[in-house]
Amino acid sequence: MGAHADSIALVNVAALAAADKLAEDIVALDVAERLGVTDAFLIVSGGSEPQVNAIVDEIQSKVLEQFEIRPVRREGFGKGRWVLLDYGDVVVHVQHQEDRFFYALERLWSDCPVIELPTEAK
Repeated sequence: MGAHADSIALVNVAALAAADKLAEDIVALDVAERLGVTDAFLIVSGGSEPQVNAIVDEIQSKVLEQFEIRPVRREGFGKGRWVLLDYGDVVVHVQHQEDRFFYALERLWSDCPVIELPTEAK
């Protein structure tokens, strides 16, 4: 049993919002089988602290607009290095490029299926 369709819809909206703010290396992973507490991770990068914060703002705005939900938890906002938005079934990681390379979340979760994203988000 993989990620629920509603989770994938939220991932797609968040990925498109990130792309609107020129996020790079946008990747979505179906972690439902491995974690059990969440369905999907969306991982995106920004080249600077202000860009990371702008990406986070845009994701929150679009998800609120489309789904009328706010993150249940938000960690790291303001520092612009690694911001985590926890929507329950979807966790969004917005990382500065340097931190993304260092922590290599995709490598940690490499055994999880990749969720296909809209072309505009790639």
